[in-house]
Amino acid sequence: MEKSTMENLGRLSVSDFKSREKYTLTLVLDEVRSGLNVGSIFRTADAFALEQVILCGITAQPPHREILKTALGSTESVSWQYFDETVQAVQWLKQEGYKVLAVEQTTPKLWLQDFQPLPDQRYAFIMGNEVEGVSETVLPLCDGALEIPQFGTKHSLNVAVAAGIVAWEFVRKFSEG
Repeated sequence: MEKSTMENLGRLSVSDFKSREKYTLTLVLDEVRSGLNVGSIFRTADAFALEQVILCGITAQPPHREILKTALGSTESVSWQYFDETVQAVQWLKQEGYKVLAVEQTTPKLWLQDFQPLPDQRYAFIMGNEVEGVSETVLPLCDGALEIPQFGTKHSLNVAVAAGIVAWEFVRKFSEG
């Protein structure tokens, strides 16, 4: 066994990536305080060819040194936009026809493994602040909530880790049809 080289990984150029078809998932970052987490989420959005990332409130915006440190250039390939408030972003997404789901521990909820994306539906997953989670003002505007099962002693996951889990599960299930 040997590691693949950059040449045989067959990665797209930034311009080819921008023009390729994307998975119909947008990640919305609700008051995410760490630029390192934001950069990691950009990298995840690039890895899974997601539609876009929406940054809200105190969430840092590129170019920001912490974002650039973990994004490794993905802020150039992934489409993104900024809203002063997450509520504004959710309202805009709903006007655009997105189904908006909070990734949060709520009642009621849909377990991530039970979620099945519809092929003709665009989705936006709200990823919450590292301490407070998804804002209380945003939850009532969502069409539902997805929860990632956890089996350990801690009650939460890092927001960038959670974004990677839900993005992969979305792409996997969408690809399976």
